[in-house]
Amino acid sequence: MPPASSPYADLLSRIPVRRRDAHALGGTTAFWEYGPEDADQTLLAVHGFRGEHHGLEPVVAHLPGVRVVMPDLPGFGETPPLPGRRHDLAAYAEWLTAFAAAAAPGAVVVGHSFGSIVASAAVAGGLPTPRLILINPIGAPALEGPRGVFTRLAIWYYDLGARLPRRLGEALLRNRLIVRVMSLAMVKTRDARLRRFVHAQHDTYFSRFADRDVLRDAFVTSVSNDVRASAPRIAQPTLLIAAVQDDITPIEAERRLSALFADAQLVEIDGVGHLIHYEKPREAASAITRFLGPSDVGTR
Repeated sequence: MPPASSPYADLLSRIPVRRRDAHALGGTTAFWEYGPEDADQTLLAVHGFRGEHHGLEPVVAHLPGVRVVMPDLPGFGETPPLPGRRHDLAAYAEWLTAFAAAAAPGAVVVGHSFGSIVASAAVAGGLPTPRLILINPIGAPALEGPRGVFTRLAIWYYDLGARLPRRLGEALLRNRLIVRVMSLAMVKTRDARLRRFVHAQHDTYFSRFADRDVLRDAFVTSVSNDVRASAPRIAQPTLLIAAVQDDITPIEAERRLSALFADAQLVEIDGVGHLIHYEKPREAASAITRFLGPSDVGTR
């Protein structure tokens, strides 16, 4: 997608970016490092289901001066699947812990959507981090959300993709019309340019998964887990950035989720659903900046 089509292209162009590789859990992880290498603050950001690192770039664009390390999850984007592993929550959490040690030790961990499940599980399991930030956290079972029927259709869709002959199954899972339906189900903004950008992002990056097996495993993981199981085991200060109109986790569930952490702040953003990172990245970045605060200067 041409950078000019992004409403955030100008801001992002001012931030240096470097592509790198790291060894983690027996495989190679592709990651991108944004911002100055000697920044006082480092974030390690984990993207959502079916996406890859590009999805969180609009938030990065509003965080000048911060070093942000963003990998592609195993099996998505430029990171190959984990060798010899089923891509369940245990594997993703173990991978994130190993990747953090290799590429961003001591960084503040950030997770969006499915990434919130992975990040929370890893931190609860011992990943060292001074703070945790969750954007559009999955705070309740997907089947119980306002779009529970949509989730059931998605389960049928991914199951069919896994059962069909491989070529037909992968064609179904990468079908552009279905990807567009997914995008339309999540977008809330009325701004025509921003809507085009969101759809272009999903058209470009939503089908960059390695194969249907990885996609099926990741989907099952995403709908079988949520942040609630990890929250009570997380002692670090935690920021939850939630959308008032999120169709995947209702705002009431996010409020209940925040109470499960030992030390949590909840920031509610109105006028947006499950795509805070695309539609309200400035507000998300502002919340992150306030949360990190001057007391964290020197955090690497």
